Amino acid sequence: GKTTCLMMLAGFETATHGDIRLGGTSINNIPPHKRGIGMVFQNYALFPHMTIAENLSFPLEVRKIGKSEREKKVQHALDMVEMGAFGGRRPAQLSGGQQQRIALARALVFEPELVLMDEPLGALDKQLREKMQFEITDLAHRLGITTVYVTHDQTEALTMSDRVAVFDDGRIQQLAPPDLLYEEPENSFVAQFIGENNTMLGVVKEIRGEEALVQLDGGELIDCKPVNVTAVGDRTRVSIRPERVEYNPERLKPGAHTLKAEVLEFIYMGDIFRTRLRVAGNDEFIIKTRNAPDQRRLSPGEQIEIGWLPQDCRALDA
Repeated sequence: GKTTCLMMLAGFETATHGDIRLGGTSINNIPPHKRGIGMVFQNYALFPHMTIAENLSFPLEVRKIGKSEREKKVQHALDMVEMGAFGGRRPAQLSGGQQQRIALARALVFEPELVLMDEPLGALDKQLREKMQFEITDLAHRLGITTVYVTHDQTEALTMSDRVAVFDDGRIQQLAPPDLLYEEPENSFVAQFIGENNTMLGVVKEIRGEEALVQLDGGELIDCKPVNVTAVGDRTRVSIRPERVEYNPERLKPGAHTLKAEVLEFIYMGDIFRTRLRVAGNDEFIIKTRNAPDQRRLSPGEQIEIGWLPQDCRALDA
């Protein structure tokens, strides 16, 4: 539903019900070219027979802006994306990253109220994609232009956004700032979709205000924060982020809940250690710890005790 939503905002798809408002004004019945919305696509959608300057000038010509004003706006837009000297070239003479900058400049050249981006960095390699993420975010903040950005990359969503809407089956599951979305998911889908996540199934045995006692399917009892479970006897999927779990006894905080675990795999990843454990019958329980001189390295087959704080463990829908 992400791209469909974008197409409705742009006016290329008709909303079956509801009202789309931009700056408080309904735009349902306004044609796409009059909505004042810029768009950036994954395939850049640049005209190959035109120069870069002509590509940027085209949306201004459609809006009947005079030649001298067009030239000023085109040069300003090119300068914004650090492509000021490339106006005379054609798209085929540019790299993928340069073409993406030009596509962005074209979306901004007529000073839109809103910019829509449909997976614009999907065709770029990892290093260039990460560089462009920061460039787009910085430009949007400097210009103060609201941007709706569609991506299937969870890291990209967390990195670039002020607010993230997670879609599933055409419905928004949660709309929140990135940190809240990651640390306080409202349901199991969001918890699993955003970032890496550990889950264990169980039954709610007791609810005490901001804490729920959950009996895991293996019989273990743990304390969690009840999120969308409401009654004793509810099936629940317990969620714990890998970096919230500790295995060094001296680092466990007061009040931490502990469980026995067996080390199945220890992976050195440079800045972090990634360890796969068997916990309460779950062979895919992951913990991530910072690579530090005092951080003990584990070995497969080792029996350890792990722990986390009750507030870091969320009882979600099963």
